Amino acid sequence: QIQLVQSGGGLVQAGGSLRLSCAASGRTVSPYTMGWIRQVLGKEREFVAAVSWIGATAYYEDSVKGRFTITRDNAEDTVYLQMNRLKHEETDLYYCAAAIRTTLNPYPAFSADDLWGQGSQVPVSG
Repeated sequence: QIQLVQSGGGLVQAGGSLRLSCAASGRTVSPYTMGWIRQVLGKEREFVAAVSWIGATAYYEDSVKGRFTITRDNAEDTVYLQMNRLKHEETDLYYCAAAIRTTLNPYPAFSADDLWGQGSQVPVSG
């Protein structure tokens, strides 16, 4: 059974940077599309970024393009989200997800049936 374990969250000032990590254990996730989704309490989850299984294609929500970078290391079964120039309104709970099959609409869609990490708090102050 695959588990996704996240690390790297924490308080950051507006304009600052933070890197989230999501490591898989139990089995390789190299065939999976990996992504990051964020959620504010009481609101729907919002797609942030995703990367295809060989890392050839990255997808970004429009508001994070140019500031966030998603990468994956299949040898380590880990996906990263580098977040730069963070904004206060991006204070969210960030989840990583892995899906063996996704649909594009226009981004890879992750469902409750896919694999999810435990979530990382990213409070952005200022």
